[in-house]
Amino acid sequence: MTPDTSIYLHIPFCKHHCAYCDFNTYAGQEDSIPAYVEALIREINFVGRCITEPSNHQTIELSNYRTIKTIFFGGGTPSLLSPAQFDSIFKAIRTNFNLLEDSENTIEANPGTVSLEALKQLRKIGINRISFGVQSANAEELRMLERAHNFFDVIEAVSSARKAGFDNLNLDLIYGLPEQTLPTWQTTLQRIVDLHPEHISAYALTLEHGTPFGRWSSKGMLPLPDPDLAAEMYEFAEEFLESNGYVQYEISNWAKRNAEVRVQNAESNSAFDIHHSSFVCRHNLQYWQSLPYLAFGAGAHGYANGYRCSNVLRIKTYIERLANHKLPITNFQFPLTPATVNHHRQTPRDEMSEFMITNLRLVKAGVTEAGFRSRFGRGLFDVYQKEIGELIQLGLLEYKQTSEFLKNSEVLRLTKRGRLLGNQVFMQFIE
Repeated sequence: MTPDTSIYLHIPFCKHHCAYCDFNTYAGQEDSIPAYVEALIREINFVGRCITEPSNHQTIELSNYRTIKTIFFGGGTPSLLSPAQFDSIFKAIRTNFNLLEDSENTIEANPGTVSLEALKQLRKIGINRISFGVQSANAEELRMLERAHNFFDVIEAVSSARKAGFDNLNLDLIYGLPEQTLPTWQTTLQRIVDLHPEHISAYALTLEHGTPFGRWSSKGMLPLPDPDLAAEMYEFAEEFLESNGYVQYEISNWAKRNAEVRVQNAESNSAFDIHHSSFVCRHNLQYWQSLPYLAFGAGAHGYANGYRCSNVLRIKTYIERLANHKLPITNFQFPLTPATVNHHRQTPRDEMSEFMITNLRLVKAGVTEAGFRSRFGRGLFDVYQKEIGELIQLGLLEYKQTSEFLKNSEVLRLTKRGRLLGNQVFMQFIE
């Protein structure tokens, strides 16, 4: 049986395209937002019809994708949409799917783009989690990143969100910036903790090819981040956030410790207790546990029915594809839509490889032998004995009995050193 599904919606609009950003975003195209929202709704309706009106024997199997447990609006700057536009999208989702009463519904927002009144309306519509793109509390670093907000905007955004009834906030941070110092990073973390968010994400800056930052660094116009200093910043964040009541449950993510929650392994119907917080990002857990999610919007990537698929990038083309679609839905294999430009039918080896890479990001839960065997019908060490053995010898993985986070099970997970060298670990599981 297919586990409950998640929905990702990509909102590619921004007031300004930051120099470090490699996401599919566009500045100066806000006039297209109404038509884009209409196209999003058409794509949601299309997939809903594929589930309810399938053309083959998959009727029962596809019906399992109707139950939605998380929704995530990413971008871009989703908060550029009006509450009325969010309301119309939610109505389309509720018409086509069964949205659970306790679903986690997240919107990404930039400080300075949300008002108290708008936040109240969003909360009423059903959005119950906000992820603010803070990045830094340092004015110079924010200018270098070309962020339009300052830290006073962050304080005001958090305050307004609280007044609007939001009790689940994430603050996004970036470290390892050119010329960033350990003291400025420590100050940022202290200021963030002082705001008492339920969740904190901290990602190392990567100089992506094709971005202004990438071009400037290749020409010597921008100092390269110091990898040793970035590692020191990461280790400080681990210790500092732990001492302030946050539990690191994923390589780059911390949740406020407030309760013991039970995370269900949908594949094996077994469960393990994770003594962290109910404020873990349930939507991202869907990715990290290699579970299905539907994706809508320009450049959105999805995973369902054994397919990895992605949509056309450009806003105008996305709108046109949905507006001009005239073929019957029977021409499309779920979850493909008229906006799909790339799709790949996963092989069993693909599934195992991705399972290892994503689940190992969960620094406490990791991968268990029972979970792997339940998912794939083969033993973890039957498939990856050589790779695991070498990584354990290098001190990057550990495999041992644990009673702190998993009951009566042995878990394979990253060591503290392995968290710093995660990409080297993950490469061993790529064919």
